[in-house]
Amino acid sequence: MASTALSSALSLLHAKPATTSLPRPHPFFPIHGHRPSVAVACTSTAAASPKVLELGDAIAGLTLEEARGLVDHLQERLGVSAAAFAPAAAVAAPSGPAAEAEAPAEQTEFDVVIEEVPSSARIATIKVVRALTNLALKDAKDLIEGLPKKLKEAVGKDEAEDAKKQLEAVGAKVTVA
Repeated sequence: MASTALSSALSLLHAKPATTSLPRPHPFFPIHGHRPSVAVACTSTAAASPKVLELGDAIAGLTLEEARGLVDHLQERLGVSAAAFAPAAAVAAPSGPAAEAEAPAEQTEFDVVIEEVPSSARIATIKVVRALTNLALKDAKDLIEGLPKKLKEAVGKDEAEDAKKQLEAVGAKVTVA
């Protein structure tokens, strides 16, 4: 099936237009059918067959109108659309305001909240609170008396997780929100 499509494409490349009227000349190529010769550096792999290279050269020599005709012909002949060949990332990832509304923003600031401290862990918790916040002894004691209370506000994820780990190690119940 692919070889018949290629042969059809090649025959289309060499076919003459069916209309008798001349198309409008292109603004960059004022004389119809004349293209300036440009040397194009082509990097070909060892796997490229001579047939593929010949077809590529023939397609490169098409005018824009002929290229549109080739695309239309191949879409009809092969039953595919040009959108099927779009990069998967462009199709899979929507962009614009709708995509921003769908994807929630990743949280970058966290609050460390002490929920509960058992009476047997109060002194150890006060020591950890003082180490984490540089509070005076009385202020740290007052902090853990009327729980739940925020120990740290708007800190990074690593700092919040570290504080939670230290407080839980001494027996306090902590949440990071």
